[in-house]
Amino acid sequence: EARDPKPSTARPDRFLQSAPDINMRVMNCTTAAQYFHLLRRQAALLRRDPLPLVVLTPKSLLRHPLVASTPMGLVEGRFRSVIDDHDARQRASSIRRLVLCSGKVYVDLVSSERRQSSTNVAICRVEQLAPFPRVALREVLDTYPSLEEVVWLQEEPENMGSWDWVRGQLEELLQERLSLRYIGRMRNASPSEGSAAWHQINQRKLVDEAFT
Repeated sequence: EARDPKPSTARPDRFLQSAPDINMRVMNCTTAAQYFHLLRRQAALLRRDPLPLVVLTPKSLLRHPLVASTPMGLVEGRFRSVIDDHDARQRASSIRRLVLCSGKVYVDLVSSERRQSSTNVAICRVEQLAPFPRVALREVLDTYPSLEEVVWLQEEPENMGSWDWVRGQLEELLQERLSLRYIGRMRNASPSEGSAAWHQINQRKLVDEAFT
């Protein structure tokens, strides 16, 4: 029997390769409320739009305080395919760079010491990777009138993760009005460095580059 040599890596690029025909939903939630409302929405869509649901959420976020939600957040609200930077919206006219990311790397970004001093950077979470949330992202882009650059940041190597999927979508959305840049690890045959120490070093470099 043929088996995947790395069944536990759950690489998003493997699912996104099959997503162009809108035959599945691929999500990467960053809060408990988002996950709860996503499951409710999926149940409501089972009859009229029964697409399979793929949720990519690492175990490291299970008890992280930044992904916790209040009981009111579970009772009210809805699933949001894109979550904009609430703090950056208060200074929208000064934002020059919009950093788009998905999943756990968002926690690393907002936990960085450089977050508070980088007042010209907004961090936006793409919670729904497929189908690609163009309308929601366009609304985010329209929020920042002084925007000069859009960045896609991921912790996976360039040939893995979501970059190959989102690049074409973002280029079509931006239509050369804004520059688009990738921040992430270089192309690699392996999804990880194989060393926790090297992973932390390279992760800090990615976070620092997002704010410089």
